[in-house]
Amino acid sequence: MASTAMPTRDDFAALLDKSLGESQSFEGKVVKGRVTAIENDLVVIDVGLKSEGRISIREFTPPGQAPQVSVGEEVDVYVDRVENAFGEAMLSRDRARREAAWDKLEGQFNAGERVDGVIFGRVKGGFTVDLGGAVAFLPGSQVDIRPVRDVTPLMGIAQPFQLLKMDRKRGNIVVSRRSILEETRAEARTGLIQSLSEGQVIDGVVKNITDYGAFVDLGGIDGLLHVTDMSYKRVGHPNEVINIGDTVKVQIIRINRDTQRISLGMKQLESDPWEGAEAKYPVGAKLKGRVTNITEYGAFIELEPGIEGLVHVSEMSWVKKNVHPGKIVSTSQEVDVVVLEVDGEKRRISLGLKQAQRNPWEVFAEQHPVGSVVEGEVKNSTEFGLFIGLPGEVDGMVHMSDIAWGVSGESALALHHKGEMVKAQVLEVDVERERISLGIKQVSAEGAGAAAGAGTGAAATASAGGFSKNEIVTAIVREARDGGIEVQIGEDGPTAFIKRSDLSRDRDEQRPERFQVGQKVDALVVGFERGKKPMLSIKAMQIAEEKQQVAQYGSSDSGASLGDILGAALNKAKQDG
Repeated sequence: MASTAMPTRDDFAALLDKSLGESQSFEGKVVKGRVTAIENDLVVIDVGLKSEGRISIREFTPPGQAPQVSVGEEVDVYVDRVENAFGEAMLSRDRARREAAWDKLEGQFNAGERVDGVIFGRVKGGFTVDLGGAVAFLPGSQVDIRPVRDVTPLMGIAQPFQLLKMDRKRGNIVVSRRSILEETRAEARTGLIQSLSEGQVIDGVVKNITDYGAFVDLGGIDGLLHVTDMSYKRVGHPNEVINIGDTVKVQIIRINRDTQRISLGMKQLESDPWEGAEAKYPVGAKLKGRVTNITEYGAFIELEPGIEGLVHVSEMSWVKKNVHPGKIVSTSQEVDVVVLEVDGEKRRISLGLKQAQRNPWEVFAEQHPVGSVVEGEVKNSTEFGLFIGLPGEVDGMVHMSDIAWGVSGESALALHHKGEMVKAQVLEVDVERERISLGIKQVSAEGAGAAAGAGTGAAATASAGGFSKNEIVTAIVREARDGGIEVQIGEDGPTAFIKRSDLSRDRDEQRPERFQVGQKVDALVVGFERGKKPMLSIKAMQIAEEKQQVAQYGSSDSGASLGDILGAALNKAKQDG
């Protein structure tokens, strides 16, 4: 029997090199394998190594589909290790598909081609997409053109994506579905915009509403329906006319094919209310309208739906000047107006509110002719006269020369104060210039003689509480203040306050401290407060007495001096005493 030679050390080295060579040629590569069996959830695959490998059946199941594998089928697998601790080959179907997918995707990425994929999971900030074995990231902002609240209907469906970024070393792929939709929409928009023309009437769906208008979907392209083109009448906000989701009929006003912008209009489908406006609203016509808007410069009045006119602030009221229109009218108020001007081309109508009412100066002239006597309240005192409030919310002016006989200037103005009720005679009414001239002195006895008798109270024009205007009374000083003195008429009469400026005609004597408490003083009743409390003035009494002396004993113009006149008056008084 022949003996068998024992293997030498060189034989072992050769066998080891052969085994290592097989391992190096298989590990880390994608190879062909044959499915030999399917055991429960494992697929047994023979790749020509010493032992078979087992792969989970899940790796043969695409997202959203049933397992795609059968016995005897030849598949590509990735050899991770030739054998593990149990002597089995470590294989991966996913890794093989991923490597193959990466090779294919790199070519498509370099060529700028679209790729097909399936959204199968949700991660932070977006979703995961299966690109035939390679997993890509789909950011939430790249899912659709507009934000999508529910992505469930898009998952598990094969659809195209655009490769935005690839990094094989890090295993990162970023895709976009939005760019595909934008390209598709741009192509559709280009085709659709070519089929549209200005003046065309088309149906659309309101997609979005803003403060300045609404965007309407015309079947793949949006058009802007501006708020001013929704209706001929004033529209405060678009949602007053339309709502999101409404189907509306619009007319194409303008098309900019370069920017692909379309302007739409709804009011253009209605009849224009401004047609024949000049005939419908002739100048001078009196109409009724509704206040729709109030501004600093006037108020807008709606005459009919779609037609508004402006009442300028200067045409709001006859008597209320320089006031905000909101203090004269209010929104939604029904008012009467008169048409002042119509401009059909500019779509403007000027209206007048005050013209719908009679001119109060005309009414006053009819009711109070020149020479009649009226009564009113002193509204204001100026350097040249007094303004008196009259019936009809008009004012009349009493010039300082028409306040009292023989008294003028500041002395005349001091005889009356704001809030005092006075009677006056109508001297002149100028309707065009809106002026009424009055005279207070004309109500009393005319002539200088009446002024001379004012010092004795004979020509009093008003009375209250037993006292008459222009009457001289004796008062007792009760208190001296910086601004004047507090006095009481008689022992139990009413009190009055004499201002510093009324303490004397001589400015040097207008010092309250020269009066002592309990001292008696004479003063002239120059008017009454609203409570009928008398108003006193020592200065006015001195002026009236001087006028009386001048009238009785002569005039300085005739050669007599004031000292001569007063001296004669004093001598006469002594003789009478």
